[in-house]
Formats: sequence, C-alpha cells, structure tokens
Amino acid sequence: MKKLILVRHAKSDWPEETEDFDRPLADKGLEDAMNMSRFLKNNKISIDYLVSSPAVRALNTCKIFNQAYQINIMTDEKLYNPSERNFESVIYDLDNDHDSVAIFSHNNGISNFANSISDDIFHFPTCGVAGFEIDCNSWAEFDGANKKLLFFYEPGKI
Repeated sequence: MKKLILVRHAKSDWPEETEDFDRPLADKGLEDAMNMSRFLKNNKISIDYLVSSPAVRALNTCKIFNQAYQINIMTDEKLYNPSERNFESVIYDLDNDHDSVAIFSHNNGISNFANSISDDIFHFPTCGVAGFEIDCNSWAEFDGANKKLLFFYEPGKI
C-alpha cells in the first residue's frame, strides 16, 4: 500500500509588480500552513517524502510542513499550472522506497486531479489536504490501482 497526500498551497499574497510564480504566502497562509502541518503530525499522518511545485507559494508551504516532518524535499516544475497528467507523471517517477508522499501544488489542477481519482467531489481551499490510500506496491502501478480517500482537511475546520 502507498499513501498519496495532496496539498494545495496556503493562502498567498499578490504584491504589485510580482509575477505569478513569485507570489509569497500571506500572513494567513503562513499561519494555516503551520497549523495544518502540526495537525497532520499530531494525528500521526506519516509522510516520508515531499514533492512541490517550485513556485514560491507552494514551495514555502512545503517548507513549513517540513519543519514538522524533517524529510527530503524535491521540486518538480510539472506541478506548476498542472494538468491531471502532470500529477501522474510526477507519481510514476517516485522511488518505491517512499510509501507516503505529499505533493504540493495549485488549483485548478490539484482539485481536478483529486476528483479524477476519487468519487468524492471536492474543491481544495488554500492549504486543503487530501489523503488517499493507493492499493499498489509500486508507484508505476498507480493508474490501475484502487484508490480510497482517507481524509480531507480544510484549515478552517481543524
């Protein structure tokens, strides 16, 4: 069994003269990311690898989560403005030594991908987190594997 945890970046700011890629987290986003990462860790949600969009707001959300988890972070440009296929491509590239992986990305791609692998229709708020159990031993088996939603957390509801 593998576990896939999808995390939409926390609330961002958009200062004047700032490109989309370089948008920082807002104060609320920093607070939500700290609270959500502590909540997951305190509820024994295991994560052994982090993969993030390289965009500032996603990567900073990932780095805040890593303050709780203290593990390796990888960035993948396929997670910036992603399609569902981009997520699959990132997943197929994962090392099978990683059993529980968190992916940090953006809407609408992350909501669309989550809905493509689950019967539970939902829209990710900023810093929303969905955890799935994937019935496979290898990430290469992801597409054909049964997937089960384990949890869906929103920052305002934890």
